[in-house]
Amino acid sequence: MKTILLIEDNEAIRENTAEILELTGYTVHTAENGKIGVEKALAHKPDLVICDIMMPVLDGYGVLHIFNKNPQLSGIPFIFLTAKIERNDFRKGMELGADDYLTKPFEESELLSAIEGRLNRFRNVGDAALRPANLKPEYDLQQDGLNQFLTDVRQMGNLQNLSADRKTHAVRKKQYVYSEGDEPTRLYFLKSGKVKTVRSNADGKEFITGIYQEGDFFGYFALLEGGEYPDSAVTLDDSELVYIPDVDFRQLLLANPTVSGQFIKLLAGRVAERETQLLGMAYSSLRRRVADTLLRLHDQQPDGVIQLSRDNLAAMIGTATESLIRILSEFKQNGLIEQMPTGCIRVVQPDKLRRANW
Repeated sequence: MKTILLIEDNEAIRENTAEILELTGYTVHTAENGKIGVEKALAHKPDLVICDIMMPVLDGYGVLHIFNKNPQLSGIPFIFLTAKIERNDFRKGMELGADDYLTKPFEESELLSAIEGRLNRFRNVGDAALRPANLKPEYDLQQDGLNQFLTDVRQMGNLQNLSADRKTHAVRKKQYVYSEGDEPTRLYFLKSGKVKTVRSNADGKEFITGIYQEGDFFGYFALLEGGEYPDSAVTLDDSELVYIPDVDFRQLLLANPTVSGQFIKLLAGRVAERETQLLGMAYSSLRRRVADTLLRLHDQQPDGVIQLSRDNLAAMIGTATESLIRILSEFKQNGLIEQMPTGCIRVVQPDKLRRANW
C-alpha cells in the first residue's frame, strides 16, 4: 500500500482530498504547512507528495527545495497544488524539479490519474530490470556522490578510463575557471564554493548569466553544442572543482539513458531560468526584477541567506549598483527583506514580495 503525504493549509481541501485518497486505497499523512510536512516526511518517508504552493511558515517551493537537498527525501515524486494558473508559477515549479502540477479546483479523476502516472513512472525508473544494476536513481553529490556516480557508470559500461583523474582542484576567489571564447575541454563539478558565469559588453560591463553552488555541474552548454564558451566562469569564493574531461563526459552520456537524463534535466532547468531572466529584463519593472531575483536566490539557499555582493547582484539583474541599493533600501523599509551586518540579504516576507504589484 503506497503512502502519500498531503501538505495543504486549507482544512476543507485537505480533509476532502485525504478522504478521496484513502477511499482509493492509499495511506495518507496530512500536514497543514510546509514545515510540518517536511518533519512528517523525515519521520515516515512517503512514496509521493502532494503539496500546496502558497502556505504559511514554509511555502511549497521551500518544501521542494528541502526535498531536493536532503538525501533522505530527494527523488520522491512531487506534485504541486495551486489556485494560481500563471505561467511563471508553473515554470518555477518545473525548474525546481516538480513532477506534476494540478490547479485547484481539480477533478477527482485528474488527481488520481496524476498520482498513478507518477507512481508508475517512478516504479519503472527504480525497476532493476529496466536499469543496470550498478546505477542508482539518486546520488548525493555533496557526500562524495560524484565519485560513486562515475564509478558506477564506468563499471556498468566497461569504461576503464572514465574520469580516472578525480583530483580536487583548489581555485582561489575571483579566479577565472574559463574565459569567453575558449574551446571547452572538460565538464566542471563544484565540490565547494560558488561560481558565476558572466558575459561582458564592449564597455566591459558584466552581465551574470548564472550562479552555481556546491553540488552543481557547469560548463556543459558549450560541450553539448560543440562550440566555444559563450561566457566566462569566475569563482565568487575559494572553491574546489572536479574536472571531467570532454571525452569522458560524452562516454558518460552515452552509457545509459538514466545518466543522460540527469544532464538533460540540468540543461532544461538552466535554459528555462535564463529565458525567465531575459523576459523579466524585457518586460518587468526594475523593482519586479529585483524582487524576482531575490526570491529565486532565496529559494536556492537552504538557510534563505543570499550571499552576493551588491555589484554581482546588480550584474545579475542588469542594472546599476546604485539603482539596486536604492530599491533594496525600499524593500528593507517595507519589512520585506533584512540586510545583515555581513552584507548578506534575507527575504523575510517571500509571499508578500512575490505577490507585490510593482
